[in-house]
Amino acid sequence: MTVDTLGLILRVLVTAANVPERSGGKQVIKRVKGMGSQVSRLTTIWTDGGFDGPAFMMWVMDICRWIVQVVLRPEQTKGFVLLKKLSRCRTHFRLADGVSSISQRL
Repeated sequence: MTVDTLGLILRVLVTAANVPERSGGKQVIKRVKGMGSQVSRLTTIWTDGGFDGPAFMMWVMDICRWIVQVVLRPEQTKGFVLLKKLSRCRTHFRLADGVSSISQRL
């Protein structure tokens, strides 16, 4: 699922349980990219740790020209932790446009 910085849903994609997270991520990013002018100001995608890795990040940069920022939980914590940037809506992606107050604070 992709949402904007207000938690409003942009795209939802349901995949089989055996689809790896990064593969499903690529599928949903392609759909978001296909939204054209509706996401023309999109610059940054915030993801959880399941999308960490240079291959995924480079793919997003090459295909969409967006920056991927992985938000990790602190290493010393155990169990569920509310991640700062992902706290409004528990999702796979958080999208920020170039003008939002959140992305300006980064």
